[in-house]
Amino acid sequence: MVAWLVILLYAAGMGANLWLKSRLHLRDEFSLDNVMLFAGFGAFALVGALLVAKRPANLVGWIMATIALMVALFPAGDSYAAYVMTTRGHPDALAVLGAWVQSWYWYVLLALFLIYLPLVFPDGRLPSRRWLPPAILVGVGTLVIVVLGALNDTLTGQDVDYRIDNPIGIEGLAPVESLPIFGVLSAFLGIGILMAVSSVVVRFRRARGIERQQMKWFLYAASLMLTFPVMDYLPNVLGSVVFNLVVIALPTAIGIAVLRYRLYDIDVVINRTLVYVALTVSLVLVYFGAVVSLQYLFRTLTGGESQLAVVASTLIIAALFNPLRTRVQAIVDRRFYRRKYDAAKTLETFGSRLRNETDLEDLSGHLLNVVRETMQPSHVSLWLKEMSGTERR
Repeated sequence: MVAWLVILLYAAGMGANLWLKSRLHLRDEFSLDNVMLFAGFGAFALVGALLVAKRPANLVGWIMATIALMVALFPAGDSYAAYVMTTRGHPDALAVLGAWVQSWYWYVLLALFLIYLPLVFPDGRLPSRRWLPPAILVGVGTLVIVVLGALNDTLTGQDVDYRIDNPIGIEGLAPVESLPIFGVLSAFLGIGILMAVSSVVVRFRRARGIERQQMKWFLYAASLMLTFPVMDYLPNVLGSVVFNLVVIALPTAIGIAVLRYRLYDIDVVINRTLVYVALTVSLVLVYFGAVVSLQYLFRTLTGGESQLAVVASTLIIAALFNPLRTRVQAIVDRRFYRRKYDAAKTLETFGSRLRNETDLEDLSGHLLNVVRETMQPSHVSLWLKEMSGTERR
């Protein structure tokens, strides 16, 4: 019941927010950014609801569901306040509530998304009790920011510049971002983010078996966040697409990891990602290098540019694709999957020796060495069945 309620509230909140923004002419009703934003946090709502239904004792599902509902409902409240102030000029109770929540919810969302979600992944518990005091300290810092934001004297809009008197505000209290103490309080969020990153690293180093695979899924999706520092330098459309891909990838990876569905395929996914990202970058560099070089050659010989440079570069890329992919795959296996690479080389060498070896005792020794190098067991022995005279003949 709770899971279905999460999905319904999310859909209702996002739909209301998009409708109100379209009425205010703030953005296109069916823009790509809207669609991807709906899908991205929709993944949070869906996976969070699924985990709440399947793993109700795990805090991960509840945090994800809370994030989705905050993203859907609270901006809708701000949009409603903006709509009411624009069309009527004075707020009703719902508009005041929407504007009031707008003044503080963002910091709770950041704390849940960037701190507490990675801190309790994948089992819904802290890595150990030693992490409890700093987690509480970060929570207290966040709570102080929320209280100061909730007591702000004047409530203002995010996209529309409306102003509403806060019925519980302290007279003369500026927005929390403008207070001198905000720098100190925001440091708590920074410490919390570092703590969350440290907890993920600690869990991954200690994890074995299924938990290690779960951490690989989480890190695989979270690695897309490395693009955030350069997002300001990207075109707005591309930046929005990258952000929404992160929002889609993270809950998807969490759902697979916690529910343990096709868990061990992550090694294949990571391997293929490394190979094809490196391959794509290499081919793009070769393509543009070939186009520039051939155009320069044509200008030198004929005095003008030619479309043959593009055609020739495309043919070069087509010819290089398979050899370059094989080479990149070998490099990735040798660098990141050394055990797999060594095992494959060992088996290949043993297969060649097997075709030429006739001494059974020597072959037995080599077989034991192959098993030790590839499987790495704690003990290995070889038993050979005695053959009767009839079997020998």
